[in-house]
Amino acid sequence: MILPIYVYGHEALRNETDPVQENTEALQELIDNMIETMHNAAGIGLAAPQVGRTERLFVVDLTPMADEIAEAGEPLPPQPMVFINPEIVEESEDTAEMEEGCLSIPEVREAVARPERIRMRYRDREFEEQELEAGGMLSRVLQHERDHLDGVLFTDYLSSFRKRLLRRPLREMVNGEVEADYPLVTKDDETVPSR
Repeated sequence: MILPIYVYGHEALRNETDPVQENTEALQELIDNMIETMHNAAGIGLAAPQVGRTERLFVVDLTPMADEIAEAGEPLPPQPMVFINPEIVEESEDTAEMEEGCLSIPEVREAVARPERIRMRYRDREFEEQELEAGGMLSRVLQHERDHLDGVLFTDYLSSFRKRLLRRPLREMVNGEVEADYPLVTKDDETVPSR
């Protein structure tokens, strides 16, 4: 089932999530719905708060970027990937700046500096403990989605100057004046159908 994606300004995006305690049928259904929602929105990552949920969970599918990732010489694990209760246990001192976007902030893209490499510990879809070392695009997406679980958005990393330049489009989102090619939920819990 395709879920609506919560838009910038909605409090669900700023709430911290709760650790998932066990693998249940409901969890598996949520994972399926999140993957379907991410694919429907042509996204490469989606965190539970973006669909109004409080579970400490996100999904990733970098298949659309497989060629770019291969050219960079980075391995790409089987996709899609599920990250339950993820924690970054190590990050490189070296950082890289790259443009990011977010399904919860439609049509806004900005350069964000993040550690180039990370090591993440998490539970996979089968609720087995895993550890993954990632660089390049995978590292960036994992960090971006992991931030969502603590109520952090990529716009929080921008300079005050860049934030001022985005004031109008962000204010429009907060006011519910937003459209996307996928269903949305505004700050006032109004559903906006896909355009």
